[in-house]
Amino acid sequence: MIRKVLIANRGEIAVRIIAACREAGLATVAIHSEADREALHVRLADESVCIGPPYAKESYLNITSIIAAAEITGADAVHPGYGFLSENAQFAEVVQECGLTWIGPPPGAIRLMGDKATARRTVAARGVPVLPGSPEPLQTREQAVELAHSIGFPVILKASAGGGGKGMRVAHDARELRHAFDTARHEAERAFGVPDVYLEKYLTQPRHIEIQVIADRFGKVVALGERECSIQRRHQKLIEEAPSPVITPELRKAMGDAAAAAAKAVGYESAGTVEFLFQDGQFYFMEMNTRIQVEHPVTELVTGVDLVLEQLRVAQGERLSVTRTPKLSGHAMEFRINAEDPETFAPSPGTVSFLALPGGPGVRLDTHLYRGYRIPPYYDSLIAKLIVYGSDRQEVLRRARRALSMFVVEGIKTTIPLHLKILEDGDFKAGNLSTRFMDRFLSSR
Repeated sequence: MIRKVLIANRGEIAVRIIAACREAGLATVAIHSEADREALHVRLADESVCIGPPYAKESYLNITSIIAAAEITGADAVHPGYGFLSENAQFAEVVQECGLTWIGPPPGAIRLMGDKATARRTVAARGVPVLPGSPEPLQTREQAVELAHSIGFPVILKASAGGGGKGMRVAHDARELRHAFDTARHEAERAFGVPDVYLEKYLTQPRHIEIQVIADRFGKVVALGERECSIQRRHQKLIEEAPSPVITPELRKAMGDAAAAAAKAVGYESAGTVEFLFQDGQFYFMEMNTRIQVEHPVTELVTGVDLVLEQLRVAQGERLSVTRTPKLSGHAMEFRINAEDPETFAPSPGTVSFLALPGGPGVRLDTHLYRGYRIPPYYDSLIAKLIVYGSDRQEVLRRARRALSMFVVEGIKTTIPLHLKILEDGDFKAGNLSTRFMDRFLSSR
């Protein structure tokens, strides 16, 4: 049984994991860089260990230092959160080899799903719909052009080991594809150390729909409904909601079955998310995120399932507390609040001189902010997640306007004004969404 959990992360997700551990009666260890000595997760954890200088490469990505912190404090389990080392199969293996419990999926599943081309082949073999494209990484420009002609332009190149939009290029003709091929390979190698890219048919107005799954080591996989994640800028999500405005009960079941099949194909355990593109009534596998997601709270609110507690149960060898897909109740929406200029999106680190947090019916706030906290310039700009719940989407929109307007952060710039403007957009209010939404929205400002 787990007694003490080391949290290999920072920020709001570290605070979220501490809350779940406290509810489960488990002690916690916070790791932190020199820049995070006064961070909230450090203050809230039972113990804390400084593991290195401010830059992530020397601290939050330093496997040796993290394992040493676990040994020093007597932690017997590691929760990676999201980002940093959460989808690093080598880290998961080292944790297990050191006799610690890994609170996440098996390293083999992480590694397999981390290679996008391999993941695509694996799930396709289980009958999961995939976009027409290359079954293997492409070796030459001409190979890419030949395939593109056979499936039809436009097409998109993606890094096999990638994510976050890196190594991704769209091509509308052969000339553009030849140039994009070299650019995508170079960017993929620079970002991930692997130049491999694969090709898919490019959808012009897709929605980004993902299915949350949770699985135990007894082979039980449960799909917990979908999240609409189409509002994104440069492949970074801004707003997520559950359920999607366009997914019918029949589609929900079909997508849930496909997501479960994908998870079973790799012997998955713990929480994970299977991401799909959806257009014209059809859905296609995109990738699987082998970790807890930033947007997991919206699923928690509409299903009543505490996903982090389920992760702890699975890691301890227990069966899932939820045995079948629950009926979704109400509607939830998450707004990612970043320390960024809402016009230019430039990072805005600095000291929070004043802070007023929203509350009231249907409002949840996951954050590591406090008055006087100095936001460091070294990490992701996410500083809070405002999650709003209501009986239906219209009630959520009303509550979101109220909550965002009462969320005051001074001393830095935030994306709160951007979210308030998006809430007034006609297409957003009507649920007419696609991954191109922000391109249109920003060009019309």
